Amino acid sequence: MRTALTDLVGIRRPIVQTGMGWVAGPRLVSATARAGALGILASATMTTEQLRAAVREVGSRTDEPFGVNLRADAGDARERVRIIIDEGVKVASFALAPSKELIAELKDAGVIVIPSIGARRHAEKVAAWGADAVIVQGGEGGGHTGEVATTVLLPQVVDAVDIPVIAAGGFRDGRGLVAALAYGAAGIAMGTRFLLTSDSTVPDAVKARYLAAGVKDITVTTAVDGLPHRMLRTEMVAALEHAGRVRALAQAVRRAAGFRRISGTSWSRMVRDGLAMRQGKDLSWSQVLLAANTPMLLKASMVDGRADLGVMASGQVAGLIEDLPSCAELVDRVMAEAHEALGAVTRAERAEGADA
Repeated sequence: MRTALTDLVGIRRPIVQTGMGWVAGPRLVSATARAGALGILASATMTTEQLRAAVREVGSRTDEPFGVNLRADAGDARERVRIIIDEGVKVASFALAPSKELIAELKDAGVIVIPSIGARRHAEKVAAWGADAVIVQGGEGGGHTGEVATTVLLPQVVDAVDIPVIAAGGFRDGRGLVAALAYGAAGIAMGTRFLLTSDSTVPDAVKARYLAAGVKDITVTTAVDGLPHRMLRTEMVAALEHAGRVRALAQAVRRAAGFRRISGTSWSRMVRDGLAMRQGKDLSWSQVLLAANTPMLLKASMVDGRADLGVMASGQVAGLIEDLPSCAELVDRVMAEAHEALGAVTRAERAEGADA
């Protein structure tokens, strides 16, 4: 299926696997790329050395295009951009809007820039700065999210910008892809659906928790870091929501120390990143610390398999997912369903014309 997204990136299927921390590593990304979709490495949970090694590992597994997701507000963002350029990565995606200067640096090096946005005005801004495409996430999406549903946000953005728009939030199958295309999108991005594949390194016990969840078992909370965060209801979420200020601060300090050891981030950099995240927001210091080390809460579940000690970011669509296909099986299935849905529309139109 050829769209503006496939033409831009050089992939065969208009599907993106999003950059999920601790989940979107070399195995998942390379499996996605081999399936003809765009896999995106999550770099926020890696040191710069680990990022370079991960990029090279993906490159050793496939010749297909792939991308790297960056935190634009990270203190070492420019160093990570340099790695992407040096290693010849095709796509740079951003969880937060990158600066005009970062976009220019990447584009001058031939890297395709695809920021993720959650509002029309953000899409207009990055498009004016030279972004090549945008991923638009509606409120159904996992992790940090907004209040506007994909079906409302997507057409707003499609009408506002003249670059390819990729729809995210609530997608899992070919019917969703066709719906996104009908709204004017050039493809879909999926996180939770790729997390729940056999190529994902998430522990089986954690995958089982996702598969067992119904739609009402997924909630939005601000208890983790002060910002709306969609995730499964777990013991840790309940504990964070009921913890007092002193206890929350103690927990945040302890996890911040753990994240510092794993990531190699200095305390001073964590404080700077925390201050940048706090600017313009009504966040307590415990929330600032949690915001700077939320990856540790994700690691407890996504790597260590301790759903009781971590958080489990999740789109609402998890309540509809029932199996663990490989990435190749998933992408093939989505495309087959999409072609079947399009065929059904064509047949209906022909039948209506014959009746007329």
